[in-house]
This record gives sequence, structure tokens and C-alpha cells, in this order.
Amino acid sequence: MKIEFREFDPFDLWIWLQFSTVPSPKEKQYIEELFDSWFLLGKLGGFNAENLQVQETGIDISYMEYDQDAADESFMALMHNMSEVEYQGIWARCWFDLGTSDAIALDVLINALQQLSKEYVTIETLFIGGENKDWPVTRQREASVYDN
Repeated sequence: MKIEFREFDPFDLWIWLQFSTVPSPKEKQYIEELFDSWFLLGKLGGFNAENLQVQETGIDISYMEYDQDAADESFMALMHNMSEVEYQGIWARCWFDLGTSDAIALDVLINALQQLSKEYVTIETLFIGGENKDWPVTRQREASVYDN
């Protein structure tokens, strides 16, 4: 899977997937579940690079003391919104407002999409940001799938 970054605005971000063939309903389900899961983790503050205590401890985390005060004092890193995944031929796209979530969120998404591409649905290229001239985007967003 090739990864390309284009113009990046974390508050108005399109993520584009180009497949080798038109995705089947089951393949679409995998893509949608991955995006939904990633967004839910982001909405709950999971991509907060200011509080990576376990990662920063290293390999031996047995009996690690977790500093709850440090966790509570870290700046909130929350995603705000996402659209439904849309499909057109061999393309899929989804819009996100990444809010204050940190760039680690994109690393997690890329890692997950790379594994998904190896095992379930072949993704030729992942485009992060920008637009496709042959599939214009509208500036008016539909309500998020997570808005109540």
C-alpha cells in the first residue's frame, strides 16, 4: 500500500482509499468498521501523545506505577466529527475533523490500514488530505454518524 500526504487540515480532512478492484460489501464493511473504531478511540481521547506513560516506560512494564495526576493534567486530545464512508468505483473517502487529537492517530490508522490491506482488501494507495479532481467534495457536511 502506497501512502501519500497531500494538503493537510486536521479540522477538514479527507482520507481517500484507492483499491485494486471495486470493493465487495464485506470489504466495505471492514473499511467502515476500521474507520468507525479509529474515530471512536479518537473521540474518547485515545490519541493523546502528551500521555504515553506506558510507551515511554519501555519494554519492562511489570509493576509500573501509573501517574494518574500526570494523565489528568495532560491537554485533552479529542476528535470531533466524521462523515459516512463514501464509495465510487475503486475509490472510497471519508471526512474527519481530527480536533485536538495528536498525529499519533494517523500512525495508528496507517498501521491498521496496512494490515487490513495485507489480509482482507487490497488498498493500492492511501491519500491523507487534499481532494481528487474527478470526485469533488462539497463544503457542507452532513451530520456526523456520531451526532445525537
